[in-house]
Amino acid sequence: MFEAVEELLVEHAALEMRLADPSVHADQANARKLAKRYAELTPITRTYRAWKQAGEDIEAARELAAEEPEFLAEAKAAEKRQGELTEELRLLLVPRDPNDDKDVILEVKAGEGGEESALFAGDLLRMYLRFAERVGWKTEIIDANESDLGGYKDVSVAVKTKGSQQPEPGQGVWARLKYEGGVHRVQRVPATESQGRIHTSAAGVLVTPEAEEVEVEINTNDLRIDVYRSSGPGGQSVNTTDSAVRITHLPTGIVASCQNEKSQLQNKEQAMRILRSRLLAAAQEAAEQEASDARRSQVRTVDRSERIRTYNFPENRISDHRTGFKAYNLDQVLDGDLNALIQSAVDADAAAKLAAAQEQ
Repeated sequence: MFEAVEELLVEHAALEMRLADPSVHADQANARKLAKRYAELTPITRTYRAWKQAGEDIEAARELAAEEPEFLAEAKAAEKRQGELTEELRLLLVPRDPNDDKDVILEVKAGEGGEESALFAGDLLRMYLRFAERVGWKTEIIDANESDLGGYKDVSVAVKTKGSQQPEPGQGVWARLKYEGGVHRVQRVPATESQGRIHTSAAGVLVTPEAEEVEVEINTNDLRIDVYRSSGPGGQSVNTTDSAVRITHLPTGIVASCQNEKSQLQNKEQAMRILRSRLLAAAQEAAEQEASDARRSQVRTVDRSERIRTYNFPENRISDHRTGFKAYNLDQVLDGDLNALIQSAVDADAAAKLAAAQEQ
């Protein structure tokens, strides 16, 4: 494993020299690409150097301990430190998801449970909006289909980093939110329940990396564009004009729609954003089996039996069924405190990838 690190150290040093050259920054796109790679390699370089230093400390302490036994404790401490750095370095060398720095489109869909499911979908939307606010991301609701009681039958929201600064490795929007895809189950007494009985319902979450226009080529001849009258609450133009847009990509059958904006043109632009992201995800599924497996595990049917997480209101409990994570701070989680939940999924994914790499 550590043989590959030497090559990465050479690459890191070369990148450092190139980035120090002012002429490189004339091409901003290329400079950003180099800076991104440099940021990826920096923690590997730093950890490897600390690992080597720990090895040298072990040798020095052992030599001294041969004459003065009190140095044996220092040798053991250095050995423990090197062991910790070994595991840290193994995790850093796990192959990264190339989409980790991408922004995402997150969709929440009501499932079984009628109005209660739609209300829960609204709770999930607010949870993600609050989480994005906490970590400093921007959000934009692209399309929303509200229910009669103020929930959401389905809603799509774009989540992105602010400005042009690259996020720290592993801290991008996709890197953190990709684990949210799946069926979320809720157990609580609905507002419509008169006898105080606990009901179980579900909502589905789908997360896809947002595609740039250059990443997905779309032939306009492959699109069928339908316009129709918007439904649900809205402004003056909603429900009165055919401003809603539904776009169907004929070769794949993938559909994207939007009715939130006032004009047909705005709705078309937003629907195209969703369509590009869905087409990118579909293309990656076809090209990479690993990506396919990950996305297929998100939402196939919004069925309670396929849950990834349970939100138990009577016990104020949150449980992630993939990682075994459990906590009794559901109220805080719904207010956007998702870091511990997400980190449990990040750690489980890294452990699985590391185990797979060691088997090869």
